[in-house]
Amino acid sequence: MKAMHRLGWLVVCLAVVLTIGVPAFAQEQAVKEECVAKVKQAVEMAQKVGMEKAIQTLNNPDSPYIWKDSYVFCLDLEKRLVSAHPVNPALVGKDWAMSAKDANGKMFFAEFIRVAMDPGEGWVEYVWPKPGETTPEKKATYVLKVPGQHYCMGAGAYTE
Repeated sequence: MKAMHRLGWLVVCLAVVLTIGVPAFAQEQAVKEECVAKVKQAVEMAQKVGMEKAIQTLNNPDSPYIWKDSYVFCLDLEKRLVSAHPVNPALVGKDWAMSAKDANGKMFFAEFIRVAMDPGEGWVEYVWPKPGETTPEKKATYVLKVPGQHYCMGAGAYTE
């Protein structure tokens, strides 16, 4: 009888963990709609405050453009440089366009630039490890050219 009582409590505890824990974990992953919204907000911010201030804001690790497991980055389309990358500041000022490849050999930064130049916005799909992991997973990044500027902004979501 005592074992049945313990088993009952175990089932209740497991149910509580699954009810609370699984949705909380699921909320930690950005979704594609959020990426589009955040990128468009960042572009609007750049149009209001100027690119220099926008880049400073995007590079700030406490900015509202970092959420869940995603963030908004900025690329200089003329110089082909990373202008803002709040999660990996070592990339700022680097030309990743011709060197960044995913596990399948796709040059995804070059693809970001191509999409931003024509048609001006869109999705780039590639594989990349989640933060803290080594196994590449499917990811889709939305990029949008900043109107009247030689910059684009983007944000991605894992799709698996």
